[in-house]
Amino acid sequence: MTAIPATSVANLRDLGGTPLAGGRSVRSGLVFRAGSLDRFDPGGDPAASALGLRTVVDLRTEAERAERPDRLPQGVRLVLADVLADAVSAHGAPPAARLRRVLADPVGAEQHLGGGRAQEVFEDLYRGLVSSASARAAYRTLLLELAAEDAGPLLFHCTAGKDRTGWGATVLLSLLGASAEVVEREYLSVNAAVRQAFAPLIEGFTAQGGDPEVALAVIGVVPGYLAAGLEEVRVRYGSFEAYVRDGLGVGDDAVARLRSRLIETPTPPLP
Repeated sequence: MTAIPATSVANLRDLGGTPLAGGRSVRSGLVFRAGSLDRFDPGGDPAASALGLRTVVDLRTEAERAERPDRLPQGVRLVLADVLADAVSAHGAPPAARLRRVLADPVGAEQHLGGGRAQEVFEDLYRGLVSSASARAAYRTLLLELAAEDAGPLLFHCTAGKDRTGWGATVLLSLLGASAEVVEREYLSVNAAVRQAFAPLIEGFTAQGGDPEVALAVIGVVPGYLAAGLEEVRVRYGSFEAYVRDGLGVGDDAVARLRSRLIETPTPPLP
């Protein structure tokens, strides 16, 4: 769980080093998470260029990709995995897929998200991250990419790198054997970076009379959001293993490859 101080990528983190059961940890330099890559500048950003990425999995909607397309180094393979495709309707996408527009409209934000409704909206979003067909297909794609025989360093991201990306990290770390406490700590650890990245929008929102609590509920993450997703897993599947196998359709062989690639076992001390 290492924050990487890149200048052109917000909320960039290496999941390497995350502690797992039995004294093991996630192997470093193989799986990264981030916010949008529309400003990614590997040529002028040493921290970004040092990642050595081979694959990027973009979890955003078609509209988000069109508005702010990824900028990737030559040779990096882009995989599209739209988590919220089923949630996009004639009325638009959920707030997680239009953060900038929500924060540009304090009146609309208060109408739709004020009075505690933001918490309810995001808890429903997380239930959908577990149950919807598009979300299950997207997270299946992510896990299979990580389990591929020829997989190299991979980065997955959405817009802010907190909800769709946060759930992806939760699925992966849970599958690798991280405790519930470690999973939640990693999930919540992005708050400072996200708030920094969106600070100008938050300031503009409140300057126009927007409720700071609504802004923070939209931009940040809280334990209740994650708890809603975890409860949906429990109710629908009973366990994370069953969710991955039956919900995402990722077989035992792929899970074994993924664990073999990403789990680092400590070297026993010399006698």
